[in-house]
Amino acid sequence: MILNWKIGGLLLGLVFFLAVLLVKPIGVSTQFVILDGIIGNAFNAELVVKTEEGYTSSNAYLAKSKGKYAKNIANPMNYSFIFVLAMMVGAFISSMARGGLAKGESTMPALWRANFGDSAATRYLVAFLGGFVVLYGARLAGGCTSGHMMSGMMQSALSGYIFAAGAFLAAVPVARFMYKKEA
Repeated sequence: MILNWKIGGLLLGLVFFLAVLLVKPIGVSTQFVILDGIIGNAFNAELVVKTEEGYTSSNAYLAKSKGKYAKNIANPMNYSFIFVLAMMVGAFISSMARGGLAKGESTMPALWRANFGDSAATRYLVAFLGGFVVLYGARLAGGCTSGHMMSGMMQSALSGYIFAAGAFLAAVPVARFMYKKEA
């Protein structure tokens, strides 16, 4: 089953609206920092420590904002971290609803196959590298695509519109360069 993009867009807008109305704007890139901190803390018990004032870290980045990140590492089961986990579960459920990854059946889009072939390893590598570049850039900008563009624009933040313009000014030429052949 494939969801019509118009209905999907309306549902996504409704979810964002409810998130802002009931909890806070959606943004997820910080949660990858929290996940890194959880893993780091598992190997170095002194990375995050509880003090009389709250939580702090030997890592300056995790200690900033009065130990907010350190506190989230020590107590990760908060709205934002659960939201990221729910996104992964939702993606898995969506994949299964579309028929999963059936053996012998290519799930790659025809446009990808026309330009890059059928190698799943190549597709995974490019997806990972693209995700890494976007996440790295997002952390440099102090946010992420969902925080800057989606939540930001929904709240009429100028930074959201600037980020969206920049994202599309970069994405369109890159897509035209990568996908020279049509399906």
